[in-house]
Amino acid sequence: MTDIGSSPHAGSTDYSIPAGFPTRHIGPTQDSAATMLDTLGYDTLAELVDAAVPTGIRQAEALELPAPLSEAETLAALRKYASQNQLKTQMIGQGFYGTHTPQVILRNVLENPAWYTAYTPYQPEISQGRLEALLNFQTMVSDLTGLDIANASLLDEASAVAEAILLMRRANKKLADAKVVVDNDIFPQTRAVITGRAEAVGIQLEFADLTQGLPEGEICGIVLQQPGNSGALVDHSEVIAEAKDRGALVAVAADLLALTLITPPGEQGADIAVGNSQRFGVPLFFGGPHAAFMAVRSGLQRQLPGRLVGVSKDAEGRPAYRLALQTREQHIRREKATSNICTAQALLAVAASMYGVYHGPQGLKQIAEKAHNQARGLAQVLREAGHQLVTDSFFDTVQVRYQWAEDADRVIAAAEAAGINLRRVNATTVGVSTDETTTSREMYLLAHAFGLVEKPSGAAELYDAVEVEGDYAFSDSLIRSSEYMSHPIFHEVRSETQMMRYLRRLADRDLALDRTMIPLGSCTMKLNAAVEMEAISWPEFAGIHPYAPAEQTAGWRALVEDLESRLATITGYSAVSIQPNAGSQGEYAGLLAIRQYHLANGDTDRDICLIPASAHGTNASSAVLAGLQVAVVATAEDGTIDMADLEAKIEQYQGRIAAIMITYPSTHGVYESDVREVCGKVHAAGGQVYIDGANLNALVGLAQPGEFGGDVSHLNLHKTFCIPHGGGGPGVGPVAVAEHLREYLPGGISTTAGNAPVTATQYGSAGVLPISWAYLAMMGAEGLTSATAHALLSANYISSRLAEHFPTLYTGETGLVAHECIIDLRELTKTSGITAEDVCKRLIDYGFHAPTLAFPVAGTLMVEPTESEDIAEIERFIEAMIAIRAEIQQVIDGEFEAEASPLRQAPHPAAVVASDDWDRAYSRQQGAFPVSGLQQDKYFPPVSRIDGAHGDRNLVCSCPPPEAFEIN
Repeated sequence: MTDIGSSPHAGSTDYSIPAGFPTRHIGPTQDSAATMLDTLGYDTLAELVDAAVPTGIRQAEALELPAPLSEAETLAALRKYASQNQLKTQMIGQGFYGTHTPQVILRNVLENPAWYTAYTPYQPEISQGRLEALLNFQTMVSDLTGLDIANASLLDEASAVAEAILLMRRANKKLADAKVVVDNDIFPQTRAVITGRAEAVGIQLEFADLTQGLPEGEICGIVLQQPGNSGALVDHSEVIAEAKDRGALVAVAADLLALTLITPPGEQGADIAVGNSQRFGVPLFFGGPHAAFMAVRSGLQRQLPGRLVGVSKDAEGRPAYRLALQTREQHIRREKATSNICTAQALLAVAASMYGVYHGPQGLKQIAEKAHNQARGLAQVLREAGHQLVTDSFFDTVQVRYQWAEDADRVIAAAEAAGINLRRVNATTVGVSTDETTTSREMYLLAHAFGLVEKPSGAAELYDAVEVEGDYAFSDSLIRSSEYMSHPIFHEVRSETQMMRYLRRLADRDLALDRTMIPLGSCTMKLNAAVEMEAISWPEFAGIHPYAPAEQTAGWRALVEDLESRLATITGYSAVSIQPNAGSQGEYAGLLAIRQYHLANGDTDRDICLIPASAHGTNASSAVLAGLQVAVVATAEDGTIDMADLEAKIEQYQGRIAAIMITYPSTHGVYESDVREVCGKVHAAGGQVYIDGANLNALVGLAQPGEFGGDVSHLNLHKTFCIPHGGGGPGVGPVAVAEHLREYLPGGISTTAGNAPVTATQYGSAGVLPISWAYLAMMGAEGLTSATAHALLSANYISSRLAEHFPTLYTGETGLVAHECIIDLRELTKTSGITAEDVCKRLIDYGFHAPTLAFPVAGTLMVEPTESEDIAEIERFIEAMIAIRAEIQQVIDGEFEAEASPLRQAPHPAAVVASDDWDRAYSRQQGAFPVSGLQQDKYFPPVSRIDGAHGDRNLVCSCPPPEAFEIN
């Protein structure tokens, strides 16, 4: 038997799989790994690693991480962290509210691998379930905001407001250079984020009290909040009309639940509405992940950032969903992209949409009225007792202003002692926000905390005696009169039985990691172990408000500190910030740190970011958002950076080089041996080196970007560190920096623009961090290094096994790839007419999600098996690809034309296979069961190949009526 053990190389010297959890995470066994090594011609796994990974980048020592824990020990450790958090009734508000997650949604969506292990729906035929759920989200948001089109989704409310400002600047070309006016009554976290974003790209912001009208001067757009930071509900129709008269666009940050009662932004004349769907059944999660949204009036849809689900038709004319218009447009348009967003918050948007489906418009209105009536009752008794309210017009937030800070101290302390967190707005102002979870008991405790009664029990009589005039605590002009959520889907699903079956029906339409390998290059779809997922829904983690007092969040902060420390050790950097809530935001934060570093050193001319032609598209768009200009460095024929062109660019932009962005291993899936030389040249030119962490799965335990030349990297916890992709999100993109950049990491909401936050909360999407912490805790240093080595083994095995059928486009100097390989179909396409896209669609019939299509090279497929797939699943994929190659040969040999081939006609839904009108050039068996293993376990896609171009020409981005699905 081949030995897969030790190597004399410095660093980790044993790549065998340690006992315990790593044997569950890593797919190949000792025997299967030996078989794979024999195929590759290596005696040991260590020899393969030494041949693949350049000596010049290898780390000298093994990772120094705590000893690995068992699954039981990991859960116990997480329980210890959780127990250090104090679970209170959260009435802080400020954009984050208590909500009840229906158990049927918690179990069947948030805790269901059929939903959370799915990939972004770029292959729509195998994504119809989650696309329908996201279309429900868009329809719900569009209806509630009173605007024509909504996306699905954005990252958080604060960054969504920033995206709205950028959209107004793009769309209002005549006044693009004019200022954007922001109402003073906006959440402080939003103010902090947009201030930093605007400063980076030179947008002038002016904050003003817009209840007094617009300031003088030319205005590109205005931003309002409804309800405001003070809780105030204001009729903005006059200021909106004035803005429109002066040529400005209008964006409103809106509360979705409040919109069931108040006039929506679209009906007040706004062009854009943004906000957060958190209070639609998504836990507080200590600040995220929560699905934000943006809705726009007709005419702005092509400017919309994020993802947009639309309706097209398949080959038989059935309505079918797919991503529309700007799908991955940042990868196509690069520095000209409208946004750098790649990851969204799809899983949370699905949960919020199902909350809307479950409750329907009547149920949502009842929840809103309950919260509103409790706030009205509190306001009335406070007013009658002589307390000064900040506003008398509100939805769910009542703020009380005192003369002395001591009075505010007393109320805050009394409420906390009673188990309730209130908001300390400023030294003398206390805020209370009611929500779906607020009970009569808590209202009584509040009466006592505010000194209205001596004992909490006495408050019952106080509230029973309250008589409040009118229906609502805001003017009649703000009362909503229009209908919303009229589509049947929001009226037909009420019982839990219906909901359970609806969710199952949608999940069964999709292909997720719980059914098949998803061999996506660059995206690392590996195991998301159940034990890693266990803790995220524990109330002591999920029920913590992001602005709760620090003494109540000790467990969260300790877990974050430990996770950041482990990530710093793994990457070789000095410090890590977990704040960015997507890889694109980590890129942005890293580049912003570089920019601030240069400015602090007086290097104001350093504005050029060098980016190789093969880089991720988000790299270029992130650079632009950070205030840098992009200069593209050519790629040589072997996929490496063209050193001559790099030197020419450095010479051309002498004194202006701010940074270079490189991905390592390269986007072409190989370890470039000259990476240190590249870093050295840029450093010598005065620039900083940003190393994209998208491919860190090929480095952990073997090499550290912070040691071989990087100054900053972003990491993808949803790739290398096991947070599931969730059908397109959530993601977490921590930023890691060298010591000299530590002070430029993103700050909190009280910091200045020079150290501005990139998301609304200090720890971003904290709610999913226990997943990565558990993964690191259970794998340990040896397990992590073994995982990397086995990822290299699996990728090279696939490359080798498919070599005689599909050549690998790029390999390293030793003929090996890293953790992924690019399969080149371009010559086959020339001789057969069969495209890489045809292969993607045909793989569906074999029960596989397609590899990455046409990136980074058109006409190719990028395959990444990861370390989690066992040899049987790898061989099943290889069998499918070989069978597909034989079908391509049938076209080449003239057995049938490309248009009539099973590849061009793929995929084959059950309705087509079972049709009495089968008239295709191949048999039903070849179409549906091309290999014998499919005869027992067969996935049938719900639709045939979708016409994306038709959908873009005939854009429909809300739920079609049921009769649209009737096939005549």
